[in-house]
Amino acid sequence: MIARTDPLPRGQKTRMELAPHQVILHPLVTEKNMHRSTRDNQYSFEVSTLATKTDIRRAVEELFGVRVEKVRVQNRRGKTRRHKFRTGMTRNWKKAIVTLHEEDRIEFY
Repeated sequence: MIARTDPLPRGQKTRMELAPHQVILHPLVTEKNMHRSTRDNQYSFEVSTLATKTDIRRAVEELFGVRVEKVRVQNRRGKTRRHKFRTGMTRNWKKAIVTLHEEDRIEFY
């Protein structure tokens, strides 16, 4: 049996450190998301596919100066699209729904 010499724990892969502006690509401003922001204090963002929940929490807190309570993430699969006689796929993307502390708000406008 060969002993492991790498400093990372078993099962953890190496990954890049992303800056906060690289984690959050842009906010998702839709009718449903605006309703969520007023009712539940939740905001939706399109984020990098490499970002984790802790990366997203840190990026929102640094960029907007708010306190984050919860982060939920959805990996969205790309859709099949046709153009003339060819078929293709739109890209896969990641969506983050961030719940803020009840006293904090983000003003997009």
